[in-house]
Order: sequence, then structure tokens, then C-alpha cells
Amino acid sequence: MEFTGDADVARAAALLAEPARAKVLMALADGRALPASLLATEAGVSPQTVSSHLHKLLDGGLLEMERSGRHRYYRLAGPEVAAAVEAVARIAKPQPINSLRQSTRAAALREARTCYDHLAGRLGVALLEGLVRREALVRTDGGTGTDRRPEDPLAQQLPDGPYALGPTASEVFGELGVDLSEKPSGRRLLRFCVDWSEQRHHLAGRLGAMVANATLERDWVRRRPRQRAVDLTDAGRHALADLLG
Repeated sequence: MEFTGDADVARAAALLAEPARAKVLMALADGRALPASLLATEAGVSPQTVSSHLHKLLDGGLLEMERSGRHRYYRLAGPEVAAAVEAVARIAKPQPINSLRQSTRAAALREARTCYDHLAGRLGVALLEGLVRREALVRTDGGTGTDRRPEDPLAQQLPDGPYALGPTASEVFGELGVDLSEKPSGRRLLRFCVDWSEQRHHLAGRLGAMVANATLERDWVRRRPRQRAVDLTDAGRHALADLLG
């Protein structure tokens, strides 16, 4: 029998504590895989320095590496890493904003962003509210809307979200371009996070990823280059208003 000790929290925290590594993790928090050259630019360090940081993050189990030809791409090891980054972002003091560009970027993250592979920020919360309003999802705890329960930890994915598929789920998700009959993977269909900027629930899990992909494919939402922030297009604004109110 193999025995294991307590989680090595100090080691994981040390990996997050270095500013350049923190920027690398934030850049990857939308679930995409990026090359080292781009991550060096995001972190503001040289390619040699970012290579050292990436090695430490790989060794610490926070990143995974994928080869494509001669190139290497890096991504977070899983949604639990993204949740940890979001949790730290929630309790950390904001960095001082010294330029209009920084201010605009911070506001954009609060408005709409990706949290690993699903939508977060005001947009993510509004999407979930609309799904509940149309009874595609229903609360199972007697609560209303997307309000956080008192026991829900901030800025974390919930082990058991207080929602279930509702009576109009197939219809509404179909209108969003999501096929609920799609062959399931090993990932749970319904997961939920407490949004760090809104402090309310947003949709995560496999269903959250499917909704995000559908909005991107329909050009309702567009990614910003090298940012987690996304933009809701005019077409998306009108379509989601019609579908979800």
C-alpha cells in the first residue's frame, strides 16, 4: 500500500508567487495552449527566462506541454489550476493602474472573459441568469437567479452546483447551438463556479465549454488577441437578448 502525505500547498503557492510565472498562468487561464515565445511576451521576460519558468510549472504539475512539429505549446494542467488562479485573483490586491490601457483591460476582464474554457464575468453570469429565466436550468435549492449560497467559497468551482437541467433545456440549448444529445465525455456536464468579479454563479463544466464554443463559432463572442477578455459582438448582443432576455 502506498501512503501519501498532505498536499504540498507551499510548493504550489511558491510557483504562483513569482510574478512572471503568475503572468504565464493568467495568460493560459482561458484554456488555450500557447507557445513559449508568446508566453515570454506576456510575462515580459526573455525566451530563456520563460523556458526556466515553464520547466518549473511543468515539474510542479500546473502545466502540460504538447508538441506540434518542432513547436511546443503549453496549457494549464486542468480546470482546477484555472480555479486556483481565479481564487488567488479574488483575494489579491489589484495592481496599481498606471495607464488607460491597463484600466481598459481590467474593465474588459470584469465585463467578459474566459475562465479556462467557459465564459465568466458579467457576461457569464448573465448567460446563466438567462438560462434559469427560460427554465433551461432550474435551481434545486430554492434559491433564485445566480445568487451565491452562503456556504459557497468565493472564486472557486463548486463541487455541487445548485442547478439541474430544466424542462426547456433541449429547446433553449438547441437555440444556442448546443446539442445535449452529444456523446458524453468523462467530464461532468454540469459544473458551476463562483465568479470572482461578480461573486455570483456562472456555468462551467462540459456544458459551459459547449456554450462558449457555440458563441465563438457563431461570432457572438470574439477573443481578444493574447488576452482572457472577450468581446460580445453586436450580433451576439441581439441574439442573446432574443434567446435569453
